[in-house]
Amino acid sequence: MNAIVTGATKGMGRAIVMELAANNYNIIFCARDENEVQALQDELRKSYHSLQFFGMRADMEDSTGLRKFAEFAESSLGHVDVLINNAGLYIPSGIMEEDERCLERQMQVNFFAPHFLSKFFAAKMIGKGKGHIINICSTASLEPVSRAGSYSISKMALFGLTKALREELRPAGVKVTAVLPGSTLTDSWTGTSLPSDWFILSEDIAKTIMNCLQMSSGANIDEIIIRPLYGKT
Repeated sequence: MNAIVTGATKGMGRAIVMELAANNYNIIFCARDENEVQALQDELRKSYHSLQFFGMRADMEDSTGLRKFAEFAESSLGHVDVLINNAGLYIPSGIMEEDERCLERQMQVNFFAPHFLSKFFAAKMIGKGKGHIINICSTASLEPVSRAGSYSISKMALFGLTKALREELRPAGVKVTAVLPGSTLTDSWTGTSLPSDWFILSEDIAKTIMNCLQMSSGANIDEIIIRPLYGKT
């Protein structure tokens, strides 16, 4: 099985890649830092000799680079069984105080990039009569966060895209799932004074995704909401 993961070198993305590799997936992945991409590729190839891994530096804010990554992914392994749109941009700010490009940047990374990649690879999946697209949304897709207004808007848009794609692709045998995590202990929370058990772990998200992928061919998990047990984050 062949999978694509965006935003793969840190946090949820890295945990997802490691879970996929442990379950015998060949993986094409991207991230913004060239050195981190190379380091992850080297680590994977050293640990899993029988699998194939292809990493590329790609910034989801760059439309040209986004298309190049899609073409790179397609040419690397020939076909894609699973697309995981994980890359995200979080800029904390109220709408009234935010920079003028705050919404634009977050919409590009959190919505337009997954929109493009989903259409690009769904076209190939339709031809095969199978495939799975998983979009990492957020609990902010359901309940806007006042301290991150434009982020909430972008994640609501991604959730809407996921629902629309699911209905459109269902007759072709292509599955579409939304994963909606609450606060997850990643680099976005570096320096926080909140206790660690107020957060979800990245590995929780990765294992949830693997459970989705291991369902029978006739079963689709529409959406999964994962919230921290404690706190209000």
